[in-house]
Amino acid sequence: MGLLSQEIMCLDESAMRGLEQGMAEAGIGRTLLANLHRQPFADPVPLSALLQQISEALDNSPAPAQEWRTLQSVLGLDLLARLLGISESSARRYSSSSRGTPDPVADRLHFLAFVVGDLAGAYNDIGVRRWFDRKRRRLDGNTPAQRLGGAWSPDDEGPRQVRELSSALRSSPAT
Repeated sequence: MGLLSQEIMCLDESAMRGLEQGMAEAGIGRTLLANLHRQPFADPVPLSALLQQISEALDNSPAPAQEWRTLQSVLGLDLLARLLGISESSARRYSSSSRGTPDPVADRLHFLAFVVGDLAGAYNDIGVRRWFDRKRRRLDGNTPAQRLGGAWSPDDEGPRQVRELSSALRSSPAT
């Protein structure tokens, strides 16, 4: 989502501070972050529950300002605009904040942030870009970009299939 200034290799105090800072800047999970500091977590069960709530808050909170920057650096403006189903000129205006990102576009942008995050574990930036235009058997011979055509919603069947495909890369050595 572009909320972290550095890659997290270990869930230590430094990682938590980075997550906190990014979430605070995006206005996500203020109460949850306050709870993180209120009590020591000697017992991992309450900490795990709180981290699950934070994860759900992130899943449900588009952060266009951060996501535009991150996704544009990986995908480039032309591919990003095509995947979002908008013109490059609109993408340019939204990403520069000269115009607010409409909610449906923010939802698609947020969805793509998770897909690209899944892919980043298996591919470099070039591979991530190419992934969207490669035909996939699990998509009935279509490309992920074709399944994300037009004014789609993350809840539509095609995008759900794309997310399932990208998510499978997190747990499988095969692509």
